Amino acid sequence: MSRQNEFDTTNSLGYPLLSDSDRSIAKQMGVKRMGPLPSKRATFVIDTDSRLLAAIASETNFTDHADKALEALRNR
Repeated sequence: MSRQNEFDTTNSLGYPLLSDSDRSIAKQMGVKRMGPLPSKRATFVIDTDSRLLAAIASETNFTDHADKALEALRNR
């Protein structure tokens, strides 16, 4: 089970989560770094109507992403 599926199941979200392994979405969203450096740590919460609910960025506090994403989903 992927980490995204596990997060979905644990939090009863009921919809797919995207992992950007080829960094194409990171480039579109402006968080891809040049060369081999990893992309900036960013989480985008997009609602079913394609509306951006939250953009979360933190290079050091990784749990902040999940907590703030869940908060954005619960408050929609």
